[in-house]
Amino acid sequence: MVCVSVVIVTWNAQKFIRNCVNAVFSQVAGNIEVIVVDNGSTDQTLRILKEYAPLKLIVNTENKGFCFANNQAIKQAKGKYILTLNIDIMLEKNYIYILMQYLEKYKKVGMVQGKFLTMEGNIIDSLGLSLSRAKRLFNIAQGRNDGIEYAKDREIFGPCAAAALYRKELINQISIRGDFFDNRFFFLVEDFDVAWRARHFGWKAMYVHQAVCRHFRGSAKHKNTFKQYLSFRNRYFLLLKNCSLPELFLSLPYFLIYDLPRLFFLFFTNQYFFKAIRELFQTCPQLIKERK
Repeated sequence: MVCVSVVIVTWNAQKFIRNCVNAVFSQVAGNIEVIVVDNGSTDQTLRILKEYAPLKLIVNTENKGFCFANNQAIKQAKGKYILTLNIDIMLEKNYIYILMQYLEKYKKVGMVQGKFLTMEGNIIDSLGLSLSRAKRLFNIAQGRNDGIEYAKDREIFGPCAAAALYRKELINQISIRGDFFDNRFFFLVEDFDVAWRARHFGWKAMYVHQAVCRHFRGSAKHKNTFKQYLSFRNRYFLLLKNCSLPELFLSLPYFLIYDLPRLFFLFFTNQYFFKAIRELFQTCPQLIKERK
């Protein structure tokens, strides 16, 4: 019986594949299946993946996005638990085992993540997802030096989907039209959305400090305009789907302080600005309907 299904999405990822997949097959946890969905890679990604006979490979002819590809894999996953794994993550050998044991012990916890460190040094990449009073989205402790203050398990808003372990029971319960991740997000912010939906159903999320992985994250200084567009649009998708009207009203002063300057910045600098606004207006009625 498969206990954990590891799902990985690739797109022109030849730089990271071997380190990521080798770390998965080195896990001390038993009964793991690995499902990889390739989103139309044009480099050597597919050739390298085919070297790993135990994994199941799904090939898309074009980039259908992180959400769609993960949903493809999750629908075929047989595990009691599902680990969503970014290709630029390297797991320590006991990462899955520690998280799996935590979920076995605490039945009200539906989603967990470990400590994400940067690829080199002792710098924290993420201890989980956080949502501020202004409804801004953060990775907890990102950029800080690791220390004893982070050597304790704690409840979080949700896990970062770069290396998050979810109960299959949770996935089945909160999926909409058969999809765990909302395909409209494409990628970015989708893990906040599933965490928020899960919390509506009473599930808890935890950071488990003894599980450790390394994350290669590109510099934010070189964030491209397409990612800016998705980040801007998806944040409002998230709020319209999940935030109650009283919450939105109470957050209005923070929106004015944070969002208005951002709107002006994107208006003058991002070629996708009007596309984002148009998609928000087109999708708004359906998002509000789903919230109800």
